[in-house]
Amino acid sequence: MKEIIDEAVRVLKDGGVILYPTDTVWGIGCDATNQEAVAKVFAIKRRSEAKSLVLLAADLDMVARYIREIPSIAIDLVEVNDAPMTIVYPGAQGLAPGVVAEDGSVGIRIPLHEFSRELARRLRRPLVSTSANISGEPSPSCFAEISQEIRDAVDWCAPRKFEAGATGRPSQIIKLGLRGEVEILRP
Repeated sequence: MKEIIDEAVRVLKDGGVILYPTDTVWGIGCDATNQEAVAKVFAIKRRSEAKSLVLLAADLDMVARYIREIPSIAIDLVEVNDAPMTIVYPGAQGLAPGVVAEDGSVGIRIPLHEFSRELARRLRRPLVSTSANISGEPSPSCFAEISQEIRDAVDWCAPRKFEAGATGRPSQIIKLGLRGEVEILRP
C-alpha cells in the first residue's frame, strides 16, 4: 500500500485530481488547499462552485489546523463514532475558497477506512472527497458503477482492491455550532 499512496500523494502535490475509495463511496479528490485543483474537481463533476465540498482529514489534529475553534461536542462525537460521519464545522481557515461554504463552514470527516485516512495523513493536508459522479446523477456505491467519463477525467485512480470496507452509502452529516448547537443535515 505504501508505494500506491506515495504515487497518489505525488499526484496530489502536483495539483492533480484522483479517484479513490473512502469509508462511504468512491471519491473524486484533490488537495483541499489548492484552489486550481479544487476548480478541476468542480469541472469534472459539472457542479456549481457555489456548493461546498466535503473533506477528509487524518485525525482531529489535522482538523484543528483548518478550523478556528473546534466545538467541544465534536471531540466527543469523533471519539464515539463508529459509522461514517461528516461534521460541518464553523470557522474554516487555510483552505481553498471553493471548499468553504458561504457561511464560512466546512464539512470534514475522519474516515473509518485505512486507505483514505492514510492518504490524508501522508499528504499532511485535508483531501476533497466528493462522490465520483456527475452532479445530479446517482452516487456510485462501488468502483464498477463509476462512469468511464469520470475515470478518464482524473489524473490517477486507486486500485479497486482498496474499496473493501466501504459502506457504499453517503455519510451522516452533522452541523455544529460553537455554543453547542447540533443540527442533523443528513441522518
